[in-house]
Amino acid sequence: MEPDVQWATELIDQKLAEEEERLKGEGPREPPAVERMDTPELEEEKRRGPRNRAVEAIKGQERVRRSSVDLRREIIDVGSIQHLIELRKQRRKRREERAATPEPPPPPEPQEIEGPVEPETFLRAAVQGKIRVVEKFLADGGSPDTCDEFHRTALHRCSLEGHMDILQKLLDSGATIDFRDRLDCTAVHWACRGGHLAAVKLLQDRGADLNLKDKLLSTPLHVATRTGHPDIVEHLIHCGAHINSPDREGDTALHDATRLSRYKIIKMLILHGADMMAKNLDGKTPTDLVQQWQVDTRQALETKAQPQGETEVPA
Repeated sequence: MEPDVQWATELIDQKLAEEEERLKGEGPREPPAVERMDTPELEEEKRRGPRNRAVEAIKGQERVRRSSVDLRREIIDVGSIQHLIELRKQRRKRREERAATPEPPPPPEPQEIEGPVEPETFLRAAVQGKIRVVEKFLADGGSPDTCDEFHRTALHRCSLEGHMDILQKLLDSGATIDFRDRLDCTAVHWACRGGHLAAVKLLQDRGADLNLKDKLLSTPLHVATRTGHPDIVEHLIHCGAHINSPDREGDTALHDATRLSRYKIIKMLILHGADMMAKNLDGKTPTDLVQQWQVDTRQALETKAQPQGETEVPA
């Protein structure tokens, strides 16, 4: 193994161990949802990874609440710290009770669909996994390529959500495999975003192009890397996806993985021949970003080791 590759993989192994330790305390990821997505949202995903709206809302509430003035006012309003502790115990107990009480199951899908199915209902059914509604729409002569105002078809939607029975039905009914939405994303892009390897494989078996690019010139490999799905990344690599394909800003999948700290994916890409010296439009290589990791890690360790209240005096 080349020294540069060995050095990078050793560093990644260290980072990966730290990441796995950190993720032990985190809950399950928020399931994907079909929502409006425009070019700015794609660019934000490229920079920061997929959005988790539930986590963002909680963090926003904490930022508003956690100032010292707000906490002091909260303590004064409730009367005492002891009262505040009791309130928190009650909230924790209510949360535990809600968690112990199972949610009622969704209403069963009707066996018979009366009347025509509207296009909006058809597209919504693809998200919700209601196969009978989809079958009724198609049986009545509806086009499997029916799309919304963003040119997103039922194939895009069920690929994102991983509804394999609907995906199979749409493909059997002649849905266009590489239909592009307004962002030039195909169903493979959306399946990668949702993290559904089975959907990617089915689309591939039906002839989907694994190297098509969206408006940011991102391939499905870029999307799977940014959204953190190593199983899909591995599959795409083994199926011959262009591992060093650049996007609109010259970034390869390795650039994206390094920027977003996708340690498993970084190691996988390097071991399968990703170019560590490929330069983006800013002249940065993935190796430059890996070296920046070392600097940041060293500085973080030095800061942690420095006693509280002391400041380093420059020589």
